[in-house]
Amino acid sequence: MEEIQKHLFELQDIKYRDFHSRLMPDTDKETVIGIRVPVLRKYAKSIAGTELEDRFIDELPHQYYEENNLHMMLVTWIKDYDKCLSEVERFLPYIDNWATCDFPAPKCFEKHKEELLPVIKRWIASGETYTIRYGIGMLMRLYLDADFDPEYVKLVAEVKSDEYYVNMMIAWYMATALAKQWDAVIPYIEEHRMSDWVHRKTIQKAVESYRITDEQKRYLKGYR
Repeated sequence: MEEIQKHLFELQDIKYRDFHSRLMPDTDKETVIGIRVPVLRKYAKSIAGTELEDRFIDELPHQYYEENNLHMMLVTWIKDYDKCLSEVERFLPYIDNWATCDFPAPKCFEKHKEELLPVIKRWIASGETYTIRYGIGMLMRLYLDADFDPEYVKLVAEVKSDEYYVNMMIAWYMATALAKQWDAVIPYIEEHRMSDWVHRKTIQKAVESYRITDEQKRYLKGYR
């Protein structure tokens, strides 16, 4: 939408664009406007709940990276679960980078975990890089505390992919799970149940985590 694009370019920070583009080597720099997240969030709040928001969300695909981030922000704020889930599913095929994929879980998902779980499993089995990554991300954000089940760790550990951004998310999930559910997760390290790359990356990320104790870090280093 020209109206939104025009406003986004008014928020442009060229130096930030150059910096942030280096963090996304697979994304064409020409599709990055360069808007800091707090600035984009403020703009998102200014159009949330308006007709402009509805028109923008209806229009896919978008041209710019920040338009995709704006879209994800607006969708994650939808309070109605069915509508939010529908919009997430409609948008997932258009996600083409890790940053857009890794936005926080929609608030309404937290109240519908039981019915969301089969959907997450379908995402993880989709074969699509960022759909898989999003599904694993939801398991990490929503199901590692009171709603944890060891079967979820098994589900993630058994994902086989040649995609860097999928394997990075597996390692991120496993490292976070080690911090929160050590006893259930450590056998996956001890028995080397994942690929060499994911195994090593999981240990690296766990050792770098402030949520892992020094004793646990020493133990993990023995399995590098």
